[in-house]
Amino acid sequence: MAAFLGMLAVALGAFAGHGLEHRLSASALATFKTANQYHFYHVGALFFALLSGVCFKLNQRAVHVAVIGFAAGIILFSGSLYLLALTGERLFAFITPVGGVVWIGAWAALALSSVLKRGEACK
Repeated sequence: MAAFLGMLAVALGAFAGHGLEHRLSASALATFKTANQYHFYHVGALFFALLSGVCFKLNQRAVHVAVIGFAAGIILFSGSLYLLALTGERLFAFITPVGGVVWIGAWAALALSSVLKRGEACK
């Protein structure tokens, strides 16, 4: 999942840099780039959460919530901004904060997973 979402972030970033420069307004392009930037950040967070659940022996339930939250946040936050930039449809802007709240929950779950450790770290 992290690899696929990372690949998608690279592809969308390249698409913006090479295919949208002259087709979108400066504002829409900035929105697309913001979506891509946060998409990348949270692919890293997703990958870290996946590795931490295995290697650092964190609480699996909390890590699972974080993983789902990071992936869902990418879809909701970045996805809605990508669609807003490409279509200009303002209704997508109402989805973006939901993705942000989901990400906050994912970060909280990841923090909680370290408090609720389940054993020793990998060697």
